[in-house]
Amino acid sequence: MTDASDAPAALSGLVVLDLTRILAGPTATQLLGDFGATVLKVENPKTGGDDTRIWGPNYARDVHGQNTDLSAYFMAANRNKRSLSIDISTAEGQRVVQQLAARADVVIENYKPGGLEKYGLDHKTLCAAHPELVYCSISGFGQTGPNRDKPGYDLMAQGYGGIMSLTGDPDGPPVKVGVGIADVMCGMYATIGILTALRHRDATGEGQHIDLSLVDAQMAWLINEGTNYLTSGQLPRRRGNAHPNIVPYEAFVCSDGHVLIAVGNDAQFARFCDALSLPELATDARFTTNLARLENREVLIPLISAPLATKSKSEVIAMLQAVHVPVGPINTVAEALASDQAASRGAVVSVPASGIESGAVELLANPLKLSRTPVQYRRAPPRFGQDTEEVLAELGIKPPKN
Repeated sequence: MTDASDAPAALSGLVVLDLTRILAGPTATQLLGDFGATVLKVENPKTGGDDTRIWGPNYARDVHGQNTDLSAYFMAANRNKRSLSIDISTAEGQRVVQQLAARADVVIENYKPGGLEKYGLDHKTLCAAHPELVYCSISGFGQTGPNRDKPGYDLMAQGYGGIMSLTGDPDGPPVKVGVGIADVMCGMYATIGILTALRHRDATGEGQHIDLSLVDAQMAWLINEGTNYLTSGQLPRRRGNAHPNIVPYEAFVCSDGHVLIAVGNDAQFARFCDALSLPELATDARFTTNLARLENREVLIPLISAPLATKSKSEVIAMLQAVHVPVGPINTVAEALASDQAASRGAVVSVPASGIESGAVELLANPLKLSRTPVQYRRAPPRFGQDTEEVLAELGIKPPKN
């Protein structure tokens, strides 16, 4: 069973049984669907499906102007999927999902560790029955460890995993990242793990279990701040928009707003100083190297902030672009998505959607540009349960009794 398309799809023929909800798992399965995998999203009829379907306030409207169950949040991670309404708490629902698993290459779930055992849908049961199956489990803290039974939400992962201690103004409280980045990055790691396991499966015939947690993934992308601590033993601290390893590299006040300036090396710093008519700073021993600038950050920043504050954003951007010093605006979401760069790169995609007021939904595009097997937008995010009868009929599976 595959989704038809005229363009070649790298993952065409791959069947993914998606038992996930909210963001981390759906991010992974959407990525797989974007490259041709058939994604069967099982949703709970008792709750009306994925939790995010009701996470308003913004929804796609139907042809009568009424809100649908396609919230903006749900649509962010659920295109290229087919929705099946199946209650896995019933024997009939378990039978159907077990039969779907028998036809799948990948099963991905984000229940609490051990939560699927009573339904016979856990990795030990399904992998024993289907040794070639790739089974990915996503949880808050992983399948092992003292916190394995604690629930996992993006906010908790950001707090536990350390990123919030680095985010925010130096004298302010810890602040979470503005979007569910721990969930999204976990979903990306899940995608990498699934594709890696499929490569092994194709070479050996052996499936395997992938154990991934939000907290593990979040700690992994502490990147330079994590290794800064491991190398020095000194706790990183919040610096607002400033960089822990590069100076100057932050937001600066202009007469009509803010700009971002990122001086990445000493040659750029010399050109930056010349542009500001402060050539003496480039030869000052306190600032000639990045290490020196780091040590004297509190002295340097006020010296360069003063002249920048007298100029407009456009003046600063033009001035520094002319001398090849990285500089840029701080766009709103509207400005970013309406920019000429976004238009050129196709950052927004309109996907036809039947029964929707405008006939289509506007989504954020997949950023990957592949020359031979491009991303495909075959299906808009599905209404709850819309594909249940069709999919089960295609697979010759008897539908569950109500």
